[in-house]
Amino acid sequence: MASIQAAITGVAGYVPDYILTNEELSRMVDTTDEWIMTRIGIKGRHILKGEGLGTSDMAIVALRELLRKTHTAPEEVELLICATVTPDMQFPATANVLADKAGILNGFGFDMAAGCSSFLFALETGAKFVESGKYKKVVVVGADKMSSITDYQDRSTCPIFGDGAAAVMLEPDTDGYGVIDAKLMVDGSGRKHLHQVAGGSCYPATMETVAKRQHYIYQEGQPVFKAAVSHMADTAVEIMERNGLTGESIDWLVPHQANVRIIEAVGKRMGLPPEKVMVNIERYGNTTSATLPLCLWDYEKRLKRGDRLILATFGAGFTWGAIYLKWAYDGDKVA
Repeated sequence: MASIQAAITGVAGYVPDYILTNEELSRMVDTTDEWIMTRIGIKGRHILKGEGLGTSDMAIVALRELLRKTHTAPEEVELLICATVTPDMQFPATANVLADKAGILNGFGFDMAAGCSSFLFALETGAKFVESGKYKKVVVVGADKMSSITDYQDRSTCPIFGDGAAAVMLEPDTDGYGVIDAKLMVDGSGRKHLHQVAGGSCYPATMETVAKRQHYIYQEGQPVFKAAVSHMADTAVEIMERNGLTGESIDWLVPHQANVRIIEAVGKRMGLPPEKVMVNIERYGNTTSATLPLCLWDYEKRLKRGDRLILATFGAGFTWGAIYLKWAYDGDKVA
């Protein structure tokens, strides 16, 4: 009997209408379009506006479109994993909120938070449920409202992040398509370089934590940059080597969209020409859990059945990893 693999059978995404441009940012903090483009590679980022709107309000748009595209009724979904570091609230899980909004009543769900690696970790987790043979339809959502934890007085971090959501459907495949290999890693000592001080059980919200602006992203750029390049590249190359892959045999690198220089360095280390590297950071910025599925959504029409993809990421924690998968359908044939 052929082994079961978890294949991506559909992808959908959503970004809010409002675009925060570099020009507008330059009126908020001491920065310029040239500085941002040279160091990060971002021209604009989509921001979710509106009182009481959270991560699930973006994710539900992507989720409903995914169900439509894959001809899936909500009651057919058996598991929904929401990868996010900006949940609607501490509890219940945003996955539960999404399930309610979408009418998913015959399955279960949970959130996964692993910094910018959240979607990759959730994808591998969802794949294992499918590979067990018990689950036939698993949805993995990557969504973040990063504007909710971005300090727009901090010129070193506020140009980086944007808001967005995307989702993929995982289904069983016995023809060799789907997730083939993965390596996921964590080094908790890196948390000192990239974290959010307050809002958890160590430092609950108080007037003092708010006054000190401790509910926003704290990042030390240089150590994060160096670790991201080395870890993403090393893990991706290891995945290549143990699966007999070369720069010529890989069709696409799907890298986390944190910094255009990181993306270029990882692609070069893997021996890939720029045309094989998915890049949309200029338009979206770093949407954290949403970057990888938004890339798949943007490039879907260019993906062919049998394409070899490597997804690579790095995030707070530190967390990082890579997944090798074979694409299961011709994207240009999706209505």
